[in-house]
Amino acid sequence: MAIDVSKNTVIKSLIWKFMERCGVQGVQFVLSIILARLIAPADYGLLALLLVFIQIANVFIQSGFNTALIQKKEADEIDFSSVFYFSLFVAALLYTLLYFTSPLITIFFKQDKLSPLLRVLSITLFFGAVNSVQAAYVSKNMQFKRFFFSNMGAIIISGTFGLILALKGKGAWALVTQQLTYGIEACVINWFTVKWRPKLIFSLKRLKSLFSFGCKLLISSLLDTVFRNIYNLIVGRIYDSAALGYFNRGHQFPQIIATNLDGSIQSVMLPTLSANNDNVKEVKKITRRSISTSAFVLMPCMFGLAAVAEPLIKVLLTDAWLPCVPFLQLACVSYALYPIHTANLTGINALGRSDIFLKLEIIKKCITILNIVITLPLGIYAMAIGQVASGFISTFINAFPNKKLMEYSYFEQWKDLFPSFIFSVLMGCLVYPIKYIALSPIFILLIQIILGIIIYVAFSKIFKIESYRYLLDTIKNFKIKKESKK
Repeated sequence: MAIDVSKNTVIKSLIWKFMERCGVQGVQFVLSIILARLIAPADYGLLALLLVFIQIANVFIQSGFNTALIQKKEADEIDFSSVFYFSLFVAALLYTLLYFTSPLITIFFKQDKLSPLLRVLSITLFFGAVNSVQAAYVSKNMQFKRFFFSNMGAIIISGTFGLILALKGKGAWALVTQQLTYGIEACVINWFTVKWRPKLIFSLKRLKSLFSFGCKLLISSLLDTVFRNIYNLIVGRIYDSAALGYFNRGHQFPQIIATNLDGSIQSVMLPTLSANNDNVKEVKKITRRSISTSAFVLMPCMFGLAAVAEPLIKVLLTDAWLPCVPFLQLACVSYALYPIHTANLTGINALGRSDIFLKLEIIKKCITILNIVITLPLGIYAMAIGQVASGFISTFINAFPNKKLMEYSYFEQWKDLFPSFIFSVLMGCLVYPIKYIALSPIFILLIQIILGIIIYVAFSKIFKIESYRYLLDTIKNFKIKKESKK
């Protein structure tokens, strides 16, 4: 399967992926604001708890096969079809398990509504199985334009269902219906827009071959998913669902931005790096560009968001959600370091070293356990601070192997992103005090955002930040090429 990884193709793919993530998350963002005004924080906390089990189950369904299909240079119809049928089989097993254990989960978390909600939401596992193979095919062939139409259609339709039920006072059921409808619609639209269809072929030998790479990613992803959600499980068990709603909502805003910006870049980088994985110098070059560009775009968004957190929550979600502000600000610091995590891990996967990837995950999870043991007795805010500390330590761990694999040291990585980091922090510090001006929250928010953009762009131009010039040149060159084709 020949793949076009020319610069123009990569840029086009990145643009479509970015548009898809921004479009989907933009609509989701607006929906979440409206729903937050209609649904209580306790219902949001309940959904956050439900999604922990769904996300863990989805790890087993994908089993690392999604990444293995992308990473394998000559993946063919036998590979894709074998993974398709196996994923559906695993989805059926996990649905059965969740269906019969849901009463026990309800008793453990002391949430009477949980069992029927989990049984209905678990249906999404089947559609997730289909979507994971479709996503691998689209990513493998750099056809991210198809994601844009399928996911945008799905979020609009599912959002409509969620809003109708929320207006009828259905609470958590409105959120579950939205999630279920999204999975169904995305699967249906992809079925008609993506050319790939499963064939009546299955090869256990091919499956084992893919699993030899994917099994390490499975364990890594399982560890990551469990530990990424372990705080939700602990907060949901020790505190009430309202506290979990505040804790989870605090992470939602920075997570949306980080997964849109940095996630779009890394989604395109994996197939690009995999196509060049026999050229270590080229892999290092692409990884450096990924880190510096991601940091230049993401860091000002994170530190800016932390600075405007209080007026933002007042304007968008009302004062009822103000307890989530400190969680939001701490989460912004964690997600600001996202580029150094994802770029390094993507590079390691592209080079086929899933064994190293697994070792890194085990080490990081040990640190997370230690962090929980230390901070749990100190309360929910100490746990949030501990997450930031764990994230910073993890940057060293994720970067360490690439000093040898691609001669890209931790010092070099921070050198590449330091200008973005320091100017983002300065911008945030200059914007933050504006909240004390005696104006309405919406005017304060607008002033902070406009001033923050002006300050950051001014710093970038005055100090001639390389990533700023690169982005401008890339946009100009892309426009010229587009116009020349007309």
